[in-house]
Amino acid sequence: MPEAPLEDAGSGVAPAGDGWFVVNVRDAEWWVSETFGSGCGFESREHPFPQLGINLSVLEPGEPNCLYHAESQQEAFLVLSGECRLLVDGEERLLRPWDFFHCPAGTEHVFVGAGEGPCVILMTGARSADEQLLYPVSELAGRYGASAEEETPDPAQAYARFERPRRGRPGYWGRLPWSD
Repeated sequence: MPEAPLEDAGSGVAPAGDGWFVVNVRDAEWWVSETFGSGCGFESREHPFPQLGINLSVLEPGEPNCLYHAESQQEAFLVLSGECRLLVDGEERLLRPWDFFHCPAGTEHVFVGAGEGPCVILMTGARSADEQLLYPVSELAGRYGASAEEETPDPAQAYARFERPRRGRPGYWGRLPWSD
C-alpha cells in the first residue's frame, strides 16, 4: 500500500488519496461549528475512511458535540482532557480524563462540554453503507440545546436549523494540549 499524499485543505492537511499516512493533530484539518464545538477528522471529505471513523471533538462548557441520536453502528469514546456530560439513554453522567464510554448500536447519546475549559474527546465508530440514524426528541438533551425538534432518521432534517461547520481552528486553540 503506498503512502497517501497530504494536501493543505485550508485549515490543515488532509489525505488527497488512498493509502497510509501520518499527521500530527496540530497539523491536521479542523472544522468549527458555532453550535457543536470543533473537531479534527483526520480523513478528507473526498477520501473518507471506509470502515472506521475516528476524530477528536473539542467542546467548551455547555457546548454539545452534535444532536442527541442513536445509530446502527457501534461507537467508542475516550475523554482525553477536560470534563463533559454524557447524556445516554435518558441519563446524565459526568466524565473526566481517561473515562471510556462503550456505545453499542442503538444507544441514544450526546456529549456536552462541562468544567472550566475545553474538553477533548477521542471518538471512533464503525461504518457501513446501510447505517441508520435516529434523532429522537429528548427533554434531557433539550436542556442543553442538543435535541431534535421532532423525531427523524434524516440528519438533514435534524440539523436544518443549524449552520454548517466551516474549516478553521477554534478560537481557544492556544489552550489545547497539542498547541504548545
